[in-house]
Amino acid sequence: MPITAAASARFRRLGVLTIFAVYLVILAGGTVRASGAGMGCPDWPTCFGQWIPPTSEAQLPPNYHEIYAARGYQNTAFNPLKTWTEYSNRLIGVSAGLLIILTVWRARAYLNSDKTVFYLSLSVLLITGFQGWLGSAVVASNLKPLMITLHMLLALFIVALLIYAIARSQRLFLAQIDASWLTPRYQLILKLAMAMTLLQISMGVQVREAVDFIAHQHSYIDRAYWRDSFPIIFYVHRSFSSLILFTNLWLAWTIHKQTAAHPLLRTLAHALAGLVITAILAGVSLDRLGFPALAQPVHLLMANLIFGAQFLLFICCRYAKAEIPNSLAAGVI
Repeated sequence: MPITAAASARFRRLGVLTIFAVYLVILAGGTVRASGAGMGCPDWPTCFGQWIPPTSEAQLPPNYHEIYAARGYQNTAFNPLKTWTEYSNRLIGVSAGLLIILTVWRARAYLNSDKTVFYLSLSVLLITGFQGWLGSAVVASNLKPLMITLHMLLALFIVALLIYAIARSQRLFLAQIDASWLTPRYQLILKLAMAMTLLQISMGVQVREAVDFIAHQHSYIDRAYWRDSFPIIFYVHRSFSSLILFTNLWLAWTIHKQTAAHPLLRTLAHALAGLVITAILAGVSLDRLGFPALAQPVHLLMANLIFGAQFLLFICCRYAKAEIPNSLAAGVI
């Protein structure tokens, strides 16, 4: 049975909501990391042995320090702000997981018209399950930087799969976009921009790992002095941002000046420019304003959103130029 337009719209709306939730997880995770709240809940899936964490130290056993020290967690001092920051991160993660399950359920409608949409959604669910296990491994590793990095990069991959699944489900709509102005040069630079963003994120991860070490040395205080200990990769990362800025502004301007450009492409172009500028401003504040905690998760989120916007723009341009098989065109009523 072919999929109906209403079912396709429901899947698209749910998919967009799911992507938003995953980005919210990334923001929450960045907030946890920037605030040093990763060990606010030293155990998993419970928090201090409770499904709803305590609000005061009086609710914990008198010897809770010894209990968690015996499990390999040193200096486990209860801090209600850090505990509830980490707990909120977990709640947001669970909510995103439930939305992913619903997305897979909705994707069943594509089994007769485009099985790839369903299997992409199912892959997201399976990888998210692995991501949940990896989250527990991050806690068990006592927040080893490599584990945290893998956790973040996997979240980026999950978002890319979701974007691809939703864009593929709307191929008939995207095929109606006039892309006659697209040149091979534009598509090449767009691919290079995505590769540059991934490289920049990779360098940012290395900077982030160094910052974690520096923050631990300073006990997460004296932020104004952290910059004195930054590694050389920080300065490469900072300089590379100029190339990121001009490349993406060129991509956005090329679409903006096309009077016949589709509103979706125009919106993506403007969003891409805004995200890059915001990311750089957040990075400048980290460099020049004593590494404010609020700027760290914003900088991380912007980097992930930039790649998401680039990837969606790439998929839209690809489908706008592609010929849709007759069998697929007949699969939507």
